[in-house]
Amino acid sequence: MAQQQFDHAKFLNTLTSRPGVYRMIGEQEKVLYVGKAKNLKKRVSSYFTRSLNRRIQIMVSQIIEIEIIVTHTEAEALILENQLIKSLKPKYNILLRDDKSYPYIHLSSDQDYPALSFRRGARKGKGRYFGPYPSAGSTRETLQLLQKLFPVRQCEESFYRNRSRACLQYQIKRCSGPCVGLVSEQDYALDVEHAVMFLEGKTNLVVDELVKQMESASQKLEFELAARYRDQIKSLQRIQERQYVSGESGDLDIVAIAKRGNSACIQVFYIRSGRNLGNKSFYPTVPQGDSEESVLRAFITQYYLDKPLPNEIIINTALEERALLEAVFTEQAKRRIRIGKKVRGERARWLKMAAGNAKLALQSRLNAQSNMEQRLQSLQQALDLAAIPERMECFDISHTRGELTVGSCVVFNQEGPLKSDYRRFNIENITPGDDYAAMGQVLERRYRRVKKGEVPLPDLLFVDGGRGQLASVNDCLQDLGVSGLILVGVAKGVDRKAGMEQLFLLGRNSPIILPADSPALHLIQQIRDEAHRFAITAHRQRRQKSRKRSVLEDIPGIGAKRRQRLMKQFGGLQALSRAGVEDLARVEGISKGLAEQIYQALHDKT
Repeated sequence: MAQQQFDHAKFLNTLTSRPGVYRMIGEQEKVLYVGKAKNLKKRVSSYFTRSLNRRIQIMVSQIIEIEIIVTHTEAEALILENQLIKSLKPKYNILLRDDKSYPYIHLSSDQDYPALSFRRGARKGKGRYFGPYPSAGSTRETLQLLQKLFPVRQCEESFYRNRSRACLQYQIKRCSGPCVGLVSEQDYALDVEHAVMFLEGKTNLVVDELVKQMESASQKLEFELAARYRDQIKSLQRIQERQYVSGESGDLDIVAIAKRGNSACIQVFYIRSGRNLGNKSFYPTVPQGDSEESVLRAFITQYYLDKPLPNEIIINTALEERALLEAVFTEQAKRRIRIGKKVRGERARWLKMAAGNAKLALQSRLNAQSNMEQRLQSLQQALDLAAIPERMECFDISHTRGELTVGSCVVFNQEGPLKSDYRRFNIENITPGDDYAAMGQVLERRYRRVKKGEVPLPDLLFVDGGRGQLASVNDCLQDLGVSGLILVGVAKGVDRKAGMEQLFLLGRNSPIILPADSPALHLIQQIRDEAHRFAITAHRQRRQKSRKRSVLEDIPGIGAKRRQRLMKQFGGLQALSRAGVEDLARVEGISKGLAEQIYQALHDKT
């Protein structure tokens, strides 16, 4: 056994009592567990000297080596533990898989007419950032509200710099037209100031200011301007009624956990400047036997370290390390951060709501998992499989009359869709509309990675099509030397109606036709439809990107500055396409040879 290979007594004799982080290493140098300790000797010794639950016993039996990192303080150990868990993803740690960066609203500061925009990721651009928001949807919804309330531009800088006349946003009164000088810097700055106040939660102050401006405009008999201020005030009051959290004025997160067995759901409600920005559910991977308190501690550590923090975090389960977390977060944020459980009034109501939402979300997920288990068992019986499949893949092809062909690969495991493993493939160098060649290219690119060990081999591979598509896929896999997976062709049947699908397997003469209410058929339909949806989405995105791309970008020697110069000189692509070679050559930086290339490219395109 692995435990016999590790002499824990000898190791403990030399172990320090200082704070630090320990890593338990198993076979093939795989990290089993990462932990932190105020006293390394005391904490690591506990794994070998006291009665442990079954999960910990199994983990300890696999230890071959323990590595330690000594830190100055327990707070440093906590931060390092979090970094190692995120990078190493040990098997026996609680893991928070959803670790996407927060979405923000960005207000630029390096232009005369600043712009509002959606931002995700590193906050490198100059200006102010407002948020974070729980989702991209809530961020864009706020931007849409701002556009209706305050006509601050939200266009890209390249679009803004190359306008010769106001765009549609000006026509529908959602932008004041700074690109063509239709608003003074002073008036625009006032709209920006009001937008900032709104984002800071100072809606009452904005309303008060607008009331004063409305009265002033009325006295000056500027009734159209007064009516605009009146409409802004009404809109702001409606928004305030819907979003304001009574009794709250600061930034806080409400974090509630619900746990059942080895499944847990954590709900986070975001309150910023007294406004409810929405909520988000998280489902961390929970090893067997971990308590509610340990799951919540791991979540808060992984979720908030190295990220922007609210002033207060309200939780529904007491944490033994609350004081340590508060100290670490306070140091990180350079301001006092509080973590509390005992709350009253409005906060207690919101905490109760978050806990209720966590329970409902967890129950819904458990029901879905139970349904998934039933579908997998039915699929095993329907296809006469030796075991329940652990990983399934499905491929689909999407194009518009052969243009910009895209292939998709979706992956399902025993819990459902595994979206982190989805892949899309831009197909090149095939005859337009040749789906067999497109599928062959997708399979070659995908399964070369499988052969290299970069991607696990699925148990089942579904193909949207009948015998012909199935045979083509089989030939491709044989050429690649890939074996050991079961191929299933999913044809829509004679009438191409849902519920009438025919399943084709290699070596079987007649198709399998499952009843319309079969759980196995429902799972196959879900996988196929997901592959279809993912392929269509990818194709539309590629098509939209190609429509926006300028033909000038494909001409060697034409960079951003020359493109900008050409567009300013001729006022747009349409006028540019009407220009002759001599006209193009008059533009600064454009030689006669380059002008001929531009002319040729524009006329080949048209």
